[in-house]
Amino acid sequence: MIDGIRQALNQTLKGKQDVVEKVIACVLARGHILLEDLPGLGKTTLAKALSTAIGGDFARVQCTPDLMPSDVTGFNMFNQKTREFEFVPGPVFSDVLLADEINRATPRTQSSLFEAMAERQVTIDKHCHRLSESFFVIATQNPVDSHGAYPLPEAQLDRFAMRLSIGYPGKENEIEMLEASIRRNELDDREPIETVLTPRQLQQLQKHVSQVHIERNLLKYMVELAEFTRSRAEVTLGVSPRGLLTLQRVAQAWAHLNGRDFVTPDDIQEMAYPVLNVRLAGEFDHAGELIDEMLKTVPVPVTRD
Repeated sequence: MIDGIRQALNQTLKGKQDVVEKVIACVLARGHILLEDLPGLGKTTLAKALSTAIGGDFARVQCTPDLMPSDVTGFNMFNQKTREFEFVPGPVFSDVLLADEINRATPRTQSSLFEAMAERQVTIDKHCHRLSESFFVIATQNPVDSHGAYPLPEAQLDRFAMRLSIGYPGKENEIEMLEASIRRNELDDREPIETVLTPRQLQQLQKHVSQVHIERNLLKYMVELAEFTRSRAEVTLGVSPRGLLTLQRVAQAWAHLNGRDFVTPDDIQEMAYPVLNVRLAGEFDHAGELIDEMLKTVPVPVTRD
């Protein structure tokens, strides 16, 4: 099943195998992804391909300054025939939600996703509405200094499992993309994506990944990584307990993708950058440099073969 998802996403996102692997790991860890990148690099196509591959429903929200919270979560509407209020679900009631240009929405609208992303539910007029168990958010973000952008607050960033950047494709991949567009019918310019598994099968797979073994000394290693970020003077917001739980789940997913039923230090180190990069704040230019120093400084535990 995993190979089928890989094939579907790699077919959509040419030459970006590393990004595809991290997206799959995030899905298996039941996290959400923030893509910080330029327009036209395949973010929407990636989200649609993923929803098709897992047999789920896809929804897209174009975030603008006039977007209201109810446009995202849904609202109660009075039915003149029944003389009762009826709930009209918003786009969060899907399996894969693309929140395009999330930092162009106002902070009030951004916060409407808090409960949905953290608890997979929304509360409207004191009534709780459950979302899909496979609910997954892919949010895109423009550079913060671009016109009309509202920086995401730290509390919202901490609800994303990873921050990734797709980047431009390689030269050969772009040539292949152009050649493929010529071969295909002009009215159907997308390659068909097959459904690989059902949302129910995905949930079972996610449960299996959550049970991947991780030794106690590796748990201690992750806590020491977090303590490193909290002890630095230039860091105003280190890794939170929620961030540690996210790193653990993503490391378990990465181990599973690499054919193992146990986590190694390499899994934690490989996932440290995309997971911690989204949740560190402070007076430094690049979180990546701090993460590199952290991985070099904190002693790596010795695990059993």
